[in-house]
Amino acid sequence: MRGIGYILLVLCTTLQLVSCGTYKSVHHKAVTEGYDATVPVVAQQNDSVFTYGNNFILKNKQGLWELYVEGDPLQRGLITGALSKDLVKKQEHAFLDKIKEIVPSKFKQSMLRQFVKWYNRKLYLYVPEEYKTEIYGVSHYVSGEYDYLAPPYLRSLYLHAAHDIGHALTDLDMVGCTSFAAWDNNTEDGSLLIARNLDFYAGDEFAESKIVSFVKPTTGYPFMSVVWGGMIGNLSGMNTEGLTVTLNSGKSDIPLIAKTPISIVAREILQYAKNIDEAIAIVRKREVFVSESIMVGSAHDRKAVLIEVSPKKFGILDVPNSTRIICSNHFQSDAYKNDENNEYAILNSHSEYRYERMEELLNNTRMNPVKAAGVMRNREGLGELSLGYGNQKAVNQLLTHHSIVFKPEQKLVWVSSNPYQLGEYVAYDLDEVFGTQHNGTLSSMAIDSLTIPKDPFVDSPEFKNYEKYRIQDRIVDKTIKNKGHLSADFIKQFQSLNPDYWEVYYKPGVYLYNRGYYTAARVEFEKTLTKEITTLPEKKKVEEYLKEINKKLD
Repeated sequence: MRGIGYILLVLCTTLQLVSCGTYKSVHHKAVTEGYDATVPVVAQQNDSVFTYGNNFILKNKQGLWELYVEGDPLQRGLITGALSKDLVKKQEHAFLDKIKEIVPSKFKQSMLRQFVKWYNRKLYLYVPEEYKTEIYGVSHYVSGEYDYLAPPYLRSLYLHAAHDIGHALTDLDMVGCTSFAAWDNNTEDGSLLIARNLDFYAGDEFAESKIVSFVKPTTGYPFMSVVWGGMIGNLSGMNTEGLTVTLNSGKSDIPLIAKTPISIVAREILQYAKNIDEAIAIVRKREVFVSESIMVGSAHDRKAVLIEVSPKKFGILDVPNSTRIICSNHFQSDAYKNDENNEYAILNSHSEYRYERMEELLNNTRMNPVKAAGVMRNREGLGELSLGYGNQKAVNQLLTHHSIVFKPEQKLVWVSSNPYQLGEYVAYDLDEVFGTQHNGTLSSMAIDSLTIPKDPFVDSPEFKNYEKYRIQDRIVDKTIKNKGHLSADFIKQFQSLNPDYWEVYYKPGVYLYNRGYYTAARVEFEKTLTKEITTLPEKKKVEEYLKEINKKLD
């Protein structure tokens, strides 16, 4: 997270000069006049079912929360917040505590608060009024614990830009999503099929409680999306017209000011577009502040396209001579052919590798939902190379927030359950969900007969070892940071838990190098180079360590 520290230091003096520019933002209020301001009185049926009129939230047997909400913007926000208040508080706690972990210094935290306020000073001008009102409704149910950071409404508004800010400042470290769309001769029944992994990682706690949200607004189309507590934006979703929207981050310059969060743009598409042309029109009228590939699939058009958007460029990837699109984290349209950021991402990130692996997995295969889930769960590299578990070159990086499969023409969607995308994919029929009068529904809306079974890998010794590895990996990181001690037996066991992953040799190499054990460190770094290292810059780090060691030992 060096990027955040750098920005804070660079802007420290600037903040003193421009703090007056935040006045309007801090005092901005959402529009509530003309909307139903009734405060919901929620009925608790049991520990996992809560209702208010036709609206409800329940936890299904796979551990997914199913939320159904109707109404105008203010009512949607108030009802969403009232029904899911515990999840709203949990997600805010998970995210903001993660920030504390990344920035432990009280002084830097104070600087960060000022930076966020300054950075988001014009955010309210770019978010549509309807969504600000909905966010305002939800904000009534956030925790008072964090009011020192910003008032509830502004804090909730700021958090909708966190996805954009996070991937820009960490240079894709938090985001490595993979998706594809196939139709005609690339699917078993010829109909459109779309699948994606959202590999947005903000800590294990953040990914524990996923919400499958079904929203029936007073204007626009009813839609579903996968969200977390307090979020009204969309990262993966489909509406009742069979229009799907999924997001894949691209390489961005560090943005200087927040504009329209990409999840809000995606939400607007879901609610107000029925085909690809209408989706494109919505994206064109919104100013964004990061780079993003927006995959739009359309039952009406019977195909999918990529809308590739950044603060300065706009491109469309249509494939008139193909019936398949693959998307990772670099752009493919003509608008970005000579884009420096895009060329950097292709050369230095793991995006191109995952794209090529997807080509391998999809070639000569006619897709169906079960096969699509199998692709999204794939852990191997090119040519079936063992990458080690958790490698970001894999389609399945074992850190997925959620995975999702759509059949837009049939209005069917499958959402993965924990752990990662290894649990069952739970099926829903949007025609059935929105064509039913719920009246305080007390049972899941899932279609059990269409459930995609869990991945057998989740019950394997290798998976259990991977989970142990993740625990020990944190110990190794902490030990290196605090200059502590690791025994030889601990290092040996650590490496045995995930033996094909490059980092289990690299990190002990760093540990040994820092303690002056150069010969032993060289052995570990040489082992590291025999594994599939995630990115070119990381490989160069290993080579630089070896260069320094050779100088010291010669």
